[in-house]
Amino acid sequence: MNNLFPFESKITKEERYRLLQQRPRVIWFTGLSGSGKSTLAIQLEFQLYAKGYKTYLLDGDNVRGGLNNDLDFSDHSRKENIRRIGEVSKLFLDSGLVVLSAFISPFHEDRDQVRTIVGKDNFIEVFVDCPLEVCEQRDVKGLYKKARTGEVKSFTGISSPYEKPHHADITIHTDQQPVTDSIASLLEFITPKISY
Repeated sequence: MNNLFPFESKITKEERYRLLQQRPRVIWFTGLSGSGKSTLAIQLEFQLYAKGYKTYLLDGDNVRGGLNNDLDFSDHSRKENIRRIGEVSKLFLDSGLVVLSAFISPFHEDRDQVRTIVGKDNFIEVFVDCPLEVCEQRDVKGLYKKARTGEVKSFTGISSPYEKPHHADITIHTDQQPVTDSIASLLEFITPKISY
C-alpha cells in the first residue's frame, strides 16, 4: 500500500457537474429479496434518463455475475461484495453520474461503510419496505422456496437477518402503493438533490 500514488485529474468535480448539468449522487436501494428494489431502480433510472440525467444502474445479480463472481454468500463475502460495490459507486460518482445501486445489503455496518466511502452528502438511502410474507409470496426468483427447503443457506429474511435502516432518507412501501406512485415519490424527493 505504501507504493500507491493515486493521480489527480486536471478536471475538477465542479467542472464535471457543470458539463453534465447535474449533481451526482448514489441512490442506494436496500430491502429484502422480492421487495421491489430492482423494479424501482430500473423505473427510476428510465424516468431520470428521460429527463436528461446521466445515470448508471448497479444491480446485485449483474455485479455478482462479473466483478464479484469470486465471492460466495458467507457473511465475510457479503460484506466484501457491498464494499466493492461502494468503491465502484464512488468511481461512477467521481465521473459525475447519478448511480442507482440495488442490493439487499442487509447490515447497518455495510451500508454505513458505503456511506463513508462515497461521502454522506452523496448517499441517498432508499428503504424498500415490504413485509417478508409479501416478498415470499412474490418469490420472483424462487429463492424463498429454496431457502425454506434448505437448498439455499444463509438467505436474508429466512436464515440470515435483515437489519432495517434506522434513518433511511426515504422509505417506499411497495406492498401499499403501485410502482407509478412509488416512482413519483422518489422523483419528487431525489430530483432536487441531483439538479444542478
